[in-house]
Amino acid sequence: MGNAYAWVWWTRRLMKQSYQASEVDLADEVNRIETMINSPKVRDLRNRNRESNGYVRPKNASTMILVDGSANNPKVLMGKRNKAVKFMPGALVFPGGSVDRQDGSIDVSGELTENTRQRLLDNMRGRATKRGARALALAAVREVAEESGLLIGRKGAFSYADNDWQDFRENNVIPSLSGLKLFSRAITPPGLARRFDTWFFIAKASEVAHIPENGFDPDGELEELQWVSPEKAITENTREITRVMLVELIRRLRSDPEFSDDYPAPYYYTVNNRFERKLI
Repeated sequence: MGNAYAWVWWTRRLMKQSYQASEVDLADEVNRIETMINSPKVRDLRNRNRESNGYVRPKNASTMILVDGSANNPKVLMGKRNKAVKFMPGALVFPGGSVDRQDGSIDVSGELTENTRQRLLDNMRGRATKRGARALALAAVREVAEESGLLIGRKGAFSYADNDWQDFRENNVIPSLSGLKLFSRAITPPGLARRFDTWFFIAKASEVAHIPENGFDPDGELEELQWVSPEKAITENTREITRVMLVELIRRLRSDPEFSDDYPAPYYYTVNNRFERKLI
C-alpha cells in the first residue's frame, strides 16, 4: 500500500535531525522540506526520475489522525513501519494508504457533514464527485481498520463482501463518516517516481465502535501501535511531512479541540521548487 510515505523518496538518504518538541516551529519544518527539495541529491534524483518516467500524476491517498484523551493531554494514534520493509523501516507514521476504486460505494451509518463534503468537492483534482469525496474519507477509515484493527463506525449488520472490509462484517460494525473532519492536504513534489495527493482527516477516538481484545490487531505494515502525544512523536523517528503535520496538529488542538468542520485546512504543494502552504 502507498500513501504520503512517498514524501521521503527525496529525503530518505539525508541525515535526520533531532529537535526538542518545545523548539519545533512550523516555519522551521517547512524550511527543512524546501531545503531538501532544492538539495543537489534530491534535484539529481528528480531529474533522473523525469527522464525515466516523465510526468507522474499523483494518486489519491488518505491518512487518518485519530485523537484520544483530554484537551489538556491529547494522544494521537501512530505506528512504526515494519522494520523488514525497504521503504521507511521503523518510521513513526499515521495510518493511511491509497484510495481504492470501491471505497466510494461502501454503505455507511453516517455520511460526511455537508460542509466537510463540500470542502472536498471544492478542492479535489479533476472531476469532483460526491462518490469521490466519500472514497477519500472511507479510505482513511479502511486504512485505520487494516493497520490497527480499530473500527470507526456504529454497531449494526454490515454485509459488504470485499475482504478489505471483512473486519467490519465480522464485528458487526457499519463504517461511519460523520465524525471525520478535513485536517490537511499534501501533494508529493513533481519529478518523483511515486506521487500522492494525500488528504488528512481528523477524528476523535470516540468514533471507534470496535477495539480488538488486545487493543490493536495490525496487519503487519505498522508495528508498535501506540497512542502518543504529538510533542513526543516529533522527537521520535518521524519523517519530514509527518513532522509538519504533527506541528499543525498541535496548533489545531490548541485552537479547535472540538474539530469543527469549517476550520481552515493547510494545503501543501510545490511550485517552482518552493514548498507552498495555503488554507482551504
